[in-house]
Parts: sequence; structure tokens; C-alpha cells
Amino acid sequence: MAIGVGLALLACVVFTLVEIVSRRLGASLGGVDEISGYVMAVSTSWGVSYALTERAHVRIDLLRQRFVPVGRALLDAIAMLCLAATAVVVAWRGWSVVAKTLSTGARANTPLETPLWIPQVLWWAGWLWFAVTACLLMAFVLIKLVQADFDAVDAAAGARGEA
Repeated sequence: MAIGVGLALLACVVFTLVEIVSRRLGASLGGVDEISGYVMAVSTSWGVSYALTERAHVRIDLLRQRFVPVGRALLDAIAMLCLAATAVVVAWRGWSVVAKTLSTGARANTPLETPLWIPQVLWWAGWLWFAVTACLLMAFVLIKLVQADFDAVDAAAGARGEA
């Protein structure tokens, strides 16, 4: 999915460059900004899951690094619980946006008149995948915490690049 999102962003760059050149020549593709906005929203919602699995989310671990392994594992578990809860709430609330669009048949107020359910379903699917990923990782971290496998907790949810 990360490669697909990267390719979509690259395509947006190419289309934007073509749009710039075509405007200089007195023409326009039209809709490039709209499509780029959709791609950015979708790539963000899918990207947070990838960032989670790569441990690339920003962490402020000033206190965490001063704890012994069990303390670090507890803080990691708390962080995963909070992140998973947030992801579930975002996915749950995101569905209401999609459901409203589906029920009204809303279209973008642009020349493309894009049916909004198309980008919104892709956007919401990314948030749903983030919620699933976060919950699975949270379950793994809690199991390893109960088993006192603090190295596994650190490898799954600890701060990246920590020695």
C-alpha cells in the first residue's frame, strides 16, 4: 500500500507539472488541484498505519528513556492503548462522514463534480486499516507485557533507533 500511495503522489507531481506547463501555453487540464487534494487525504490516512508499523510516529520519550525495561514496556503499552483508542474513534467518526455522503449522493462543487463517496471511501478505509493495525499491535504489546517479554514490547512499540 505504501508503494501505491507513493506512486499516486508521484503521479500528482507529474500532473501538477503538466498543468503548470499547459497553463503557460494557454490551456489547462482542470481538476488537478482537486485530485491532488483527494490523493493527499487518502495517502495520509493510509500512511499513518505504515508509520505505525515502522515505528516512525513522533515520540517524546524524555521520561521513558530513564526507566528500567519494565517501566518502558508499561509506557509503551499505555501509548499503544491511547493510539489504538484514538484510531478507533477516528475510524468510527469517519464512517459517519462517508455514510452521510452515500445517503445524499453528494458531489464535489467543482467542474469535475466528483462523487464524494469515491475519495471518502478510500480515505475512510485508510483510517479503518489504521484502527485495525493499532488494535492488533496493542494486543501483541499487551500479551508480551503480560509474558514479561519486555524486549518484544520494545521491538514492537518502543522508540525507534533507541540503543
